[in-house]
Amino acid sequence: MNPSRRTVLLAAGAAALTTAGSATAAPRATAATPPYAAYWYPDSLPAGSPGPGITWRSLKSWRAADDPDLAFNAATVPLAARFTPTPANPTARTGQARVQALVSFGPTSANPSQGSATADYYALTHWAYLDELVFWGGSAGEGLILAPNAPVVDAAHRHGVPVLGNVFLPPAAYGGQLQWTRDLVQRDATGHYPLAAQLVAVAAAYGFDGWFLNAETGGGNTALGTAMLGFVKELKVLAAAKGQRVTWYDALTVNGTVSWQGALTSQNQAFFQAADSMFVDFRWSAASLASSGTKADRLGRSRYELWAGVDVESNGPGTYVNWDAIVPAGKPHVTSVGFYRPEWTRNHLPADRRAPGDFHAADDRFWTGRSMDPSRPDPGDPWRAPAVSVADRSTVTSVPFATVFNTGHGLRWYEEGAVVSESPWNHLGLQDRLPSRRWVVRTAGSRPTVAFDFADAWRGGSSVLVAGELDQPVVLDLYATRLPIAVNTVVDLTFRSESGDVNVELAVATALPSGPGETPPYRYLAVNSVNTRATGPSSAVRAGVNSGQSEHGVNSSQAEDGVNSAHAGAPGDPGNAHARVNSAHAGAPGDAGNAHARVNSAHAGAPGDPGNAHAPVNSVNGWQTVTIPLTGLSGTVHALGIRLAPTDGPTPVRWRLGGLAVRPDGTPPAPAAPSAARVTAADGGDLRLAWNPAPGPVRHYTLHRLLADGTRRFLGATGQRAWFVAGLRPEQGEPAARFEVRAVGELYNASAPVTVTHPW
Repeated sequence: MNPSRRTVLLAAGAAALTTAGSATAAPRATAATPPYAAYWYPDSLPAGSPGPGITWRSLKSWRAADDPDLAFNAATVPLAARFTPTPANPTARTGQARVQALVSFGPTSANPSQGSATADYYALTHWAYLDELVFWGGSAGEGLILAPNAPVVDAAHRHGVPVLGNVFLPPAAYGGQLQWTRDLVQRDATGHYPLAAQLVAVAAAYGFDGWFLNAETGGGNTALGTAMLGFVKELKVLAAAKGQRVTWYDALTVNGTVSWQGALTSQNQAFFQAADSMFVDFRWSAASLASSGTKADRLGRSRYELWAGVDVESNGPGTYVNWDAIVPAGKPHVTSVGFYRPEWTRNHLPADRRAPGDFHAADDRFWTGRSMDPSRPDPGDPWRAPAVSVADRSTVTSVPFATVFNTGHGLRWYEEGAVVSESPWNHLGLQDRLPSRRWVVRTAGSRPTVAFDFADAWRGGSSVLVAGELDQPVVLDLYATRLPIAVNTVVDLTFRSESGDVNVELAVATALPSGPGETPPYRYLAVNSVNTRATGPSSAVRAGVNSGQSEHGVNSSQAEDGVNSAHAGAPGDPGNAHARVNSAHAGAPGDAGNAHARVNSAHAGAPGDPGNAHAPVNSVNGWQTVTIPLTGLSGTVHALGIRLAPTDGPTPVRWRLGGLAVRPDGTPPAPAAPSAARVTAADGGDLRLAWNPAPGPVRHYTLHRLLADGTRRFLGATGQRAWFVAGLRPEQGEPAARFEVRAVGELYNASAPVTVTHPW
């Protein structure tokens, strides 16, 4: 890899770098300090002292029991199984080229474990095209071995993508020392490689999927090359036993020297055979990739276990690539694709144009192509986006399934259409399973713009906005699925119309398309006949359709930040689950949540509509939630979408989709509560909180501060079992700060709280 490309690795490169003696493990935190993603040297540390905010650690000395940040950094979402739907276009292939990405989500040091208070973040969402993500980084002055932070791993796993940590042994020009390579491959008295076992133990403790090995420090010899090969072989055996993988980077050769091949050759073949896959350096050519694919075939390995490096750090989709050398049209793909630094889609934006919408427009261009619609690629686009060549994948295979189209960052935090925090934020682990085909829009008329939008949301920080003139019906594909239909399966849609009157229908396909690029055989179920624009909070039923116990107090007897709700329920009220009148009831403590209060909708159903003439409607804060039974349908839902139709000729429309859920009818049970909430470290107003996980499936946890006047202040949400909060002060004469933690389920219903008190 060309050293000039290593801009991310140089921030701490000025530290003094002569090696010192073996290090000891970093001590357990005794004060409340912010948690960061972990990084290490193999064993010996640089001489001198680390720079501000940097902690030098030895991987050889690491122990999970002594890791003060483990609770913040351990992923909680298991790697989801994926399936490949019928491709969105005829050129997207299955079973051929795959896509890997090497992404720097932040600096080596000071990379937050639990997100941060900014929306300016590389919120990767196009997971459907990825097969492997590498948590890229490392520098000679900070650390060489990086463990991915939990939010990245949780988001990737939710979409079925494995995540690898990074081992980077840098060139001498960037501070690399050959001693660090020798440290990595050292052997113990039994002849084993202790650092190989440590890498596997770290990945197991932190919940990620293996390691990317990038050895680029020159000056070695054949003995070092032999030692490295033995290390990789042992690492692969140990990793495979834990369900982990190893990817080798084409740099160090079997004779111990660094020589980037740009191909699979006799110089790196042994490393490829010892590992699961290999990243082929950027200096490849059409001929070298063709010979590499042939060589892999002869070795009994898949040619698609070779990632042809494509460096997009400097120019993103403006990068010239000989695509026919990797993914030729009309012929079998030659190898897979390895993108280096696709976060260009964020980094190239000027500071005053880094709003989330700007980033997602650039990111969609990178992954989908110039047409911005994977069902109709632009044949004249010189950038052959992944959506053009690679079939997307999906993990939406079981009921219940819910999404609020949360991208993992936002300008505010919303609950049931109300703002509960005005602070911008990012936490990729809160990202929903998102539509993979962005955006497939089918219409005979004008095509509206479809995008994630951050000016309003039902929950989280984003919604899907359809904007433009509708002169013909428009079908928006949302999800390719394998969802079983039971006799009581229903679909909840939460939406609002800001301008223009449209008919809204749910598109459901219970059969596969006839072929790649064909429209799913949708059946259209009426949602409403005319969705009258809502301009403010509604006095209709206040409970969220997906709430077992209303989250964040917006619709509960404990209102968040003074947003009071009007409730009339008595303790023990079973929830009035099928009331057919407008109400201002949100449930008292102990109320099941009135989660499915029903108001007759203003539609009579289309001919052939299976029983949706009176779909239940719930209006909250200008949003409507409509519950549509899948009566008369059976088998499997293979695709879900929305059809919008103008009511009175061409109509300028702004219509938002805030949530979608597929579930059994009835009030969903609330998840079990977490337990043993506690303060594990305190330093003035900076606190570390922890709790024991709730039994059963949990989407994430929310944290609130309970104030003396009975209101609750939203602090944050996380998938982990720990949270750091900074800068708290006594308020309203309180002698102690009180906090509560709730578990949130798949349907966004919340558990009872567990509380903890911290005296001032």
